[in-house]
Amino acid sequence: MDFVLSGMAACGACLFTNPLEVVKTRMQLQGELKSRGTYQVYYRNVFHAFYTIGKVDGLAGLQKGLVPGLVYQFVMNGVRLGSYAIIESSGYIRTDGKVSAVKSIVAGAIAGIVGAYMGSPIYLVKTHLQSQATSSIAVGHQHKHRGMLHALAAIHKQHGIMGLWRGSSAAIPRVSVGSAAQLYTFSASKELVTNLQLFPEGSWLISLTSGMVSSVAVVAAMTPFDVVSTRLYNQPVDHLGKGELYRGFTDCFSKTLKKEGFMGLYKGLGASYFRLGPHTIVSLLLWDELRKFYKKHS
Repeated sequence: MDFVLSGMAACGACLFTNPLEVVKTRMQLQGELKSRGTYQVYYRNVFHAFYTIGKVDGLAGLQKGLVPGLVYQFVMNGVRLGSYAIIESSGYIRTDGKVSAVKSIVAGAIAGIVGAYMGSPIYLVKTHLQSQATSSIAVGHQHKHRGMLHALAAIHKQHGIMGLWRGSSAAIPRVSVGSAAQLYTFSASKELVTNLQLFPEGSWLISLTSGMVSSVAVVAAMTPFDVVSTRLYNQPVDHLGKGELYRGFTDCFSKTLKKEGFMGLYKGLGASYFRLGPHTIVSLLLWDELRKFYKKHS
């Protein structure tokens, strides 16, 4: 039940934040491996990107990749948050009654690795679909998928079962770093807020406040890995299924740093916060409240 409740919480958050994921993906692909000032800027900032995508691709364009997004959230966060909930319930992350930074970070990272690997094929398809746009505002390589099932079938037919896990070398560090930062700061913040007695015991405001603190830590730690992950998943591949732009995580990281500078790794930072911030807050709040509700009525 921990896995189901965790998946449901993540899907609830995804319904609201998917348009921000579309914007983030486009901004991270814009000007790929090009120096500042040498490429056309279709998306000047988060709000301009929203307006542009809505105007050119229509409102439906802002919900591209929603189906794989929901499936990915249910699988990845169901496994990740469900695993962490079980570890937390066992008392492992606490030392002398207090949240242990090391144990919590390790538990969060391990849960993230398992979730990321299991959800990687769906994340691959989600990235492809969300980058697809009308030619006048297209950025990054344009895949020609008609939907999630068509994309999975086409990738499998062309590159085999392992082709579906292309890009997982970036997804695993991305989610493990983000998961460790998110779950440790959430557990530690919840403990601190509870001890300070800022809100009544068991109040949903404790989870909300802790989620807000966690959201900042997640975006700061995760964005460079997120940029690399998006680019590895979206890059074109040759007939053998090998990337035409990057050989892997380290190659993509170094090329981006060399061509675009340090801030190239933080492209779409505003979009990242607008997407990851609310998603972190809403999913952790729902996760905590659903677990309370289940325990109370089981």
